[in-house]
Amino acid sequence: MKNIVISQLGTTLDLGKSDKRWNKWRPNVAMCMQDDLQIDELHLLHSQTYNRLAHLLRDDIKEVSPKTKVILHTINHENPWDLEEMYTNLHEFCTNFEFEPEQNNYLFHITTGTHIAQICIFLLTEANYFPGKLLQTSPRKQNQKGSTSGAHTIIDLDLSKYDCIAQRFEKEIKDDISFLKSGINTKNKKFNQLMSQIEKVGMRSTEPILLTGPTGAGKSKLADRIYQLKLQKGQIKGRFVEVNCATLRGDSAMSTLFGHKKGAFTGAVEARDGLLKAADNGIIFLDEVSELGLDEQAMLLRAIEDKKFMPLGADYEATSNFQLICGTNRDLQSAVKGGKFREDLLARINIWSFKLPSLCERIEDIEPNLKFELNRVSGQFDKKISFNSEARSKFLKFAKSAKWQRNFRDFSAAITRLATLSERGRITDALVTDEISRLEQSWPIHSKSESIQLPDKVKDIDLFDQVQLQKVIEICKKSQSLADAGRTLFSHSRKNKKVTNDSDRLKKYLAKFNLTWSDIKQ
Repeated sequence: MKNIVISQLGTTLDLGKSDKRWNKWRPNVAMCMQDDLQIDELHLLHSQTYNRLAHLLRDDIKEVSPKTKVILHTINHENPWDLEEMYTNLHEFCTNFEFEPEQNNYLFHITTGTHIAQICIFLLTEANYFPGKLLQTSPRKQNQKGSTSGAHTIIDLDLSKYDCIAQRFEKEIKDDISFLKSGINTKNKKFNQLMSQIEKVGMRSTEPILLTGPTGAGKSKLADRIYQLKLQKGQIKGRFVEVNCATLRGDSAMSTLFGHKKGAFTGAVEARDGLLKAADNGIIFLDEVSELGLDEQAMLLRAIEDKKFMPLGADYEATSNFQLICGTNRDLQSAVKGGKFREDLLARINIWSFKLPSLCERIEDIEPNLKFELNRVSGQFDKKISFNSEARSKFLKFAKSAKWQRNFRDFSAAITRLATLSERGRITDALVTDEISRLEQSWPIHSKSESIQLPDKVKDIDLFDQVQLQKVIEICKKSQSLADAGRTLFSHSRKNKKVTNDSDRLKKYLAKFNLTWSDIKQ
């Protein structure tokens, strides 16, 4: 493979007109005199002002290293200490250069040029616009004998090759993921993988993020955590603005989101910026985004794409550089088919979509979340709150088979109630028994069975089977998943099994009537 070097002309260090220049250390000449570094091509960047020096340098390099092909490139910097100008010029050069990293080794010489230029070269190399390594040259120390060739060092910015640095980055990533999980040591493998993906997207992308999942799964808290993490990393400087779209209606919706001009409508006694403007350089979280009206959806689409929108009644555009996170517990694809949600908006906010599981789908995380909630209420009541041994076992046994209809909201509320009623911070068996009864009464499983119609494909079955099947279908319709329905239907018998197979049992039961989970949900 050929060694190809890109370097800048050193207007001071490379200078030399008389024969005395051969007694002087000149970086670009010395670079080509290294015994253990054969340079096949040298691309020398210089301004038009130093054209004569560049040609002299090319001739000198040919003399010391005849095999090195020197190619001159004219790049004019009005101010070599201007970071934006220097980065733009070097970025353009790297973008237009035809790199072939599979066939050549590339080095960028960083000894010459201003400190600003060196910073830009580091940035371009780290971002892989320059697919190579850095080359640093230096003169020999005074107590060392040798020619004017000096010494050289090759710097590889691929930090993944350095174990200690890689381990540090890995720890930082783990810390970030833990932060997104509120420090809860979750055990559910799929949930942990999901959080790992969200951490990558949150730190690397500014595109919209769509968080789906059942009510109480933690969408609002996760959106706030993403914001806090980006704020800590210095990626954003603005506010976190949370909006429940279900509360927005008519002119109020337009005004709340996009702002309005004074007198735009009855009651608009003064101008208002709106929440999109309030989230400038920050994050806006639109919870229940499916509840937005079609007019608001159209304006939101343009605001996402152009970062511009028209306040209500205004004749000027407002701007806001916000990142959008949306939350919903609805099926937006069905909303599109029903004409209630714009297909183009869904495509725009669905670039990164993450479905948060229900608490029932994360049985392994019941205990870690219980520990988290106990720490929370202990801080709230300024005293340690804990279960006695029997009460804890009873609560965990119930929690791992319970429906948790409103997920973590129900779970958190239950611990708050238990802590409030506890004497001296000790939660007893009696308190747990009462709380279980309270929760079960708040989760109505029974409803009017006559409202559940059997599918057309189920014909000529006994009344006994009809009544049973109607109840099964009723519970399935209320459940988030096949496993969720199975846990409810087999809540007692599953306790006696070493390996639970709720989904399989329910699937086989439905198959007896030529039914599938999809048939019921449709």
